[in-house]
Amino acid sequence: MPHIPSTRRGLIAGAAFLAAEAVPAAAQVPAGPAVSNTIRANAGTVGIISGGVDGTYIRIAADLAAVLDDGDTLRVLPVVGKGSLQNFSDIIYLRGIDAGIVQSDVLAYVLREGLFPGTSRAIQYVAKLYDEEVHILAREGITRVEDLAGQKVNVDVRGSGTAMTATVIFKSLGIAIQPTNDLQEVALRKLRSGEIAALLYVTGKPARMFAALEANAGLHFLPLPLNGPLLDTYLPAALTHAEYPALVPDGAPVETAAVGAVMAVFGWMPGSERHRKVARFVAALQDKFTSLQQPPRHPKWREVNLAAEVPGWTRFNMQEPAAPRPRYWR
Repeated sequence: MPHIPSTRRGLIAGAAFLAAEAVPAAAQVPAGPAVSNTIRANAGTVGIISGGVDGTYIRIAADLAAVLDDGDTLRVLPVVGKGSLQNFSDIIYLRGIDAGIVQSDVLAYVLREGLFPGTSRAIQYVAKLYDEEVHILAREGITRVEDLAGQKVNVDVRGSGTAMTATVIFKSLGIAIQPTNDLQEVALRKLRSGEIAALLYVTGKPARMFAALEANAGLHFLPLPLNGPLLDTYLPAALTHAEYPALVPDGAPVETAAVGAVMAVFGWMPGSERHRKVARFVAALQDKFTSLQQPPRHPKWREVNLAAEVPGWTRFNMQEPAAPRPRYWR
């Protein structure tokens, strides 16, 4: 679970953040060339919380930095994150973070668990990015997901989207596992040594972590048939030989589930400086979107439809207020 500072819960409504926005930066510090450079640098910088070094999130964020940076009005800073649930918290509470990549099911989970009061007002989305697939990599002798009952299964670090999705999946299937919370690269070593039975990883295919595995490693992907309650939350997907030639036989794709990845932002009040900064980022994304879909960018960009709706989420409104801004916004 993400760390939620009790003294900052009220920030979810945005009041304290907007109060900070109300005082221009130039009025808070002495004037001078260094201060002007500081203000200019921060006014054009957008921090994006992403994922671990072997995941898809960080590669998508790196693509955004490479394509959208213009060296003047916009700079994108990718930040390594700990997964969807922690990213959600970081967008709300962490200074310098304007956007983040999260799984689409995290909002429903947060609302159901009552983790962040006022979430429906505070968090919005820019675009649905792509679908992420559930990868369950298991050792020899385990052929069905039901075989994991009572076994040690790594579900990534606490607060990650993978850990959240694993909880939903195994509870829905009525399978009681022994969850472990190692980093995925540590879990892979433990899986190869026989210390755990499997690892579950939600990431966009092809996942770099699995690319180096050899065919004789004694590991394989478990099928995750979509039936019953899983159909209410997830989409059908498949892992293929073309994506994982050492792990999936040719002509025998492994069925699994998929969940959407979303570019989320804090719902800044239109007219505030932070809102204008995020709006510039969104405009650049729209203007340069076709460049993101070309090599050498991640192939997942070719699945993105910027106009796609995300059920249950509110889209970020780029428009400035038509009426004059109230005094407390200045």
